[in-house]
Order: sequence, then structure tokens, then C-alpha cells
Amino acid sequence: MPVIRLSDARRSETPNAVMTTFASPTQGSTSLALWRVEMRPGTQGPLHAMDAEQIWTFLSGAATVELAGETGVLAAGDTLVLPAGEARRITTDEGFTAVVASTSPSRAYNPDAVTPDGACAMAPRDAERVLPAWIA
Repeated sequence: MPVIRLSDARRSETPNAVMTTFASPTQGSTSLALWRVEMRPGTQGPLHAMDAEQIWTFLSGAATVELAGETGVLAAGDTLVLPAGEARRITTDEGFTAVVASTSPSRAYNPDAVTPDGACAMAPRDAERVLPAWIA
């Protein structure tokens, strides 16, 4: 019986958020990943796309999500389904905590194949596709 104790959860940090991986192919699962996102107040994630669908459930706080030309505000209790291949960006004034599920591997990429200015070290470069540490 695969059990991942909280003390064994993997923590990954970017300039905007902390991701805590509860299960993934390197942590007991064969094809799914489950992680928590704690995004800091006053931050914005990079414009990017993923090659697999993700489901986000917001536990606290609020965020504005830009997805494929649409913008929506999500708050605690809301669930968002992010389809594969759609450009997205998440912004928050107050910060938020969400749990996220996805298949794994799932790779992040720049929708226009150009590395944005100020991209962190974990971000994909140009047309590269990257498996984020919290999904691996």
C-alpha cells in the first residue's frame, strides 16, 4: 500500500509560489500527480501552457486566471479545469492555496516558443518542454 507521509512530501519553490508534491511517479503513483500550490500575495505566474489537463481547487484566497483569451476570478471553493495546450497565466493580489491534480509526466512550455524576460531557472527555454519538479 503506497503511503506518502507529509514528512516525505517534496517541496519545490519558484519566485512566485511553493509547490508541495503529495504523490507523483517519483512518490508512489504510476501516472498521476497531486500537489498543493501556495502562491504569494502580489505575484503573477508566467504565461505558459501544459501538455496535459490540470484540475485546480482553490482552498483559500483568490486568483485571476487568464486562459486562452478569457479572464476569470476564482476564490476558495472554486474548481478550475485547465485544458491541455491552452496558454494560461495566474495572478493573485491576496495570495491563495490550491490543490492540483494532473497526469504525469506533464510538461510546461512557452506557447510562442520564446523565453519571457525574467523567467526563473525552472522555466522552459524557448521551444523546450520541461517536466516541473512538482509533477515528476
